[in-house]
Amino acid sequence: MDYMNLKGKVALITGGSRGIGRAIAVKLAEKGCKVVVNYRGREEEAKRTLKMIEEFSEGLALKANVGNREEVRKMVDETARVFGGIDILVNNAGIVGEHRSIREITDEEWREVLRVNLDSMFIVTQEVLRYMKKGKIVNVSSVAGRTGGSVGAHYAASKAGIIGFTFSLARELAPDILVTAIAPGPVETEIIDEETKKKLATLSLLNRVAQPEEIAHAVIFLLENDYMTGVVLDINGGRYMI
Repeated sequence: MDYMNLKGKVALITGGSRGIGRAIAVKLAEKGCKVVVNYRGREEEAKRTLKMIEEFSEGLALKANVGNREEVRKMVDETARVFGGIDILVNNAGIVGEHRSIREITDEEWREVLRVNLDSMFIVTQEVLRYMKKGKIVNVSSVAGRTGGSVGAHYAASKAGIIGFTFSLARELAPDILVTAIAPGPVETEIIDEETKKKLATLSLLNRVAQPEEIAHAVIFLLENDYMTGVVLDINGGRYMI
């Protein structure tokens, strides 16, 4: 399937109500994709994203806890019912967690971060594959999955798991479904305050954090390229180098 032209493709973005997810959703709509925005609790944010999508293309906002298989199945079935199938999946939903030190992370917090960041990716992907015969999947990891970062062992472990998950899927699903990942550094969203943003900016060679649109641009690049699978694209202003 030629994905150089995204027009008319059906894309599902998890955690698409704000931040990186919103930027990806809008960029895909600009390219002519029919975009489904998944959200869990931020209905007003999701409606705002949907309104932005509908300036360019058709859209749909669907509520589902991506860690709950029954809710995910309903979301995926509804997407396929409305738009006839699913061509693109962007696994973006994720959380950071409250504690940073391994000495403070509780069993419950560990399980919740892994459930939202990694287990949900397994569930959503498995459900989407019931409809996706040819297509593309982009998973959102993090520089923390490469370096460990400073956000906590639970977050780093979940994001490193996403990279392994991506490689395994790429091998299994080729050549019909291409699977890639992005590993962003810090991104300027509403969850980062000014003081934190300044500290994170010093970790980049560019002395700033990324804009959500810059991350979305990288996702579009992966989706428009038909000869990339099993790769992790680093977008961190030079923070991570091999």
